[in-house]
Amino acid sequence: MAEPHWTPQMVVDRLEEAAMTLHRLPDSGPQNLRSAWPDVIHEYWEAYGRDQPKVRLGPPTPDAIDRMDECMEWLRWLEPNHLRLVWLRAERVRWKIIMRRFGRARSTLAAHWQAAIFQIVAVLNRGKKCPDTFVPDKRPGICDNLNHHRTRRERER
Repeated sequence: MAEPHWTPQMVVDRLEEAAMTLHRLPDSGPQNLRSAWPDVIHEYWEAYGRDQPKVRLGPPTPDAIDRMDECMEWLRWLEPNHLRLVWLRAERVRWKIIMRRFGRARSTLAAHWQAAIFQIVAVLNRGKKCPDTFVPDKRPGICDNLNHHRTRRERER
């Protein structure tokens, strides 16, 4: 039987699940930080509807945390700007906000995002785990660092 291969959609789904799992983890800040002052007791008509209720999903399962850790290792294979771009899309940040942050056009960012996803898929399909000395394949024009990306007009000059 043939070994299953990773597809770009499978990688994107796993990255989105990892981002959601990370948001579901409990806060790691100081717990039960309190003041020496006694709590203010509000009357019913003052307290009702004062604060919006904070609804949160329950904590993630241990399997989801393991899958999140595996996805975090995948991100180590990417260049820093590609890592940021892939993670922002995994968190479902809109392209418009990402365009402002990187200062690039949507089509350029989409090409970089797609190249980064294909890079992860290629490494996963080779059956490699996250090596510390992995050097990504360089394809001119696609996997360039986003800070040094030049437009076609700039290259023609």
